[in-house]
Amino acid sequence: MGSEISGSLLPKEKESIKMVLLGTFVAVCGSFAFGSAVGYSSPAQAGIIHDLSLSLSQYSVFGSIMTIGAMFGAITSGRIADLVGRRGAMWASSAFCIAGWVAVSLSQGAWSLDLGRLSTGVGVGIISYVVPIYIAEITPKDLRGLLTTVNQLMISCGVSVAYLLGTFLTWRMLALTGIIPSLIQLLGLFFIPESPRWLAKVGQQEKFKSALQILRGKSADISEEAAEIQGYTESLESLPKARLQDLFERKYARSLIVGIGLMVFQQFGGVNGIVFYASDIFVSAGFSSGKVGTTIMAIIQAPMTLIGAILLDISGRKPLLVISAAGTCIGCCIAGTSFFLKDHDWLKQLVPGMNLAGILVYSASFSLGMGAIPWVIMSEIFPINIKGMAGSLVTLVNWFGSWAISYTFNFIKSWSAAGTFFIFGGICGATIVFVVKVVPETKGRSLEEIQGSLSSCNPADSERLP
Repeated sequence: MGSEISGSLLPKEKESIKMVLLGTFVAVCGSFAFGSAVGYSSPAQAGIIHDLSLSLSQYSVFGSIMTIGAMFGAITSGRIADLVGRRGAMWASSAFCIAGWVAVSLSQGAWSLDLGRLSTGVGVGIISYVVPIYIAEITPKDLRGLLTTVNQLMISCGVSVAYLLGTFLTWRMLALTGIIPSLIQLLGLFFIPESPRWLAKVGQQEKFKSALQILRGKSADISEEAAEIQGYTESLESLPKARLQDLFERKYARSLIVGIGLMVFQQFGGVNGIVFYASDIFVSAGFSSGKVGTTIMAIIQAPMTLIGAILLDISGRKPLLVISAAGTCIGCCIAGTSFFLKDHDWLKQLVPGMNLAGILVYSASFSLGMGAIPWVIMSEIFPINIKGMAGSLVTLVNWFGSWAISYTFNFIKSWSAAGTFFIFGGICGATIVFVVKVVPETKGRSLEEIQGSLSSCNPADSERLP
């Protein structure tokens, strides 16, 4: 069975997969850095508040200010990636992340702490756009879903490692470990090719063919794929230069609704409130500390993301999204019920265990699909002529949602912990309807096929797409 799966996933040319895998590895080092930044605030919370004498309000600013930086990074990410290429954007991201982590580790007060977190956020905002785009643009269509999902797998690994290291490292040492993946990415960028589709877009034909040949193998016949990419790029070049208002033309409406909608539901389902402040959630439910809960969360996230990555090109995007959204809805309802029981002093002995179960169901379900697939689909649905602007807008929406949830979570939870999770559960339930009614299935189709079909229809035509 295992050999059958491997055989179905790997191209016939063994040589062709080597450079694709190397390019993916270098790119997702940035994803690991992304996860490290997201996971940092939970284990570091007690130490930073104690050492720097911060209030809960000040720490909420610190926890959420990364998302402010990420919004700025998101706004500029598409433009940077279009101007200097996908590799150039990854260079910029790594530089911001490294500078930010150094500032955090050396901080003696809230100002320098927030500035470092802000810089890290800018880097994360850029990387959250460019990594799935780069992987999608270098990968054969039969591997695209699997390898693009590695982006989320490495984000989950980054979060998990931050949680685990945070159980025994000080917050300053934990910040220094965040530098490592960015340094590896900086070095790795010397050894991987630029995106062939970007090279074709900017008219570097010789480099385009050379990069595609490197990615597919020296003996591979790239003529058909090169002709498809060039033909599609040339057809787009005949159009006027894309402007921001062009994003809202009818022909791009479906792509924009799908991309933005998935990011809205991903973030307002509560993920960053839960991930950023997991330790405090467990303590509020009755645990003496949050270390046990966050350790278990760390253990389950990466395996569930890996399972999702394996299933993505087998089952398709939509079924996994529906299952994942349903699981997050159930997890939120279980966690909300635990706090409801606690508020009424009912079955108090069951509350901690029920809360832990709810958070773990949520975390596992999110890792299975809702974490990765919106980014996979975002990388697939926009034509190359508007991909920079559209990708920036979608990524900005994602990070705005992340900021809104991470900043307000502690205040909403103070109002009603049960109500907070029931609201998240309702949003997760609405996600199922959105996926079923609006999101197209993109499994097994080239980027040009997906973008052509979406640009030629409107949201009402969703049932016509395979």
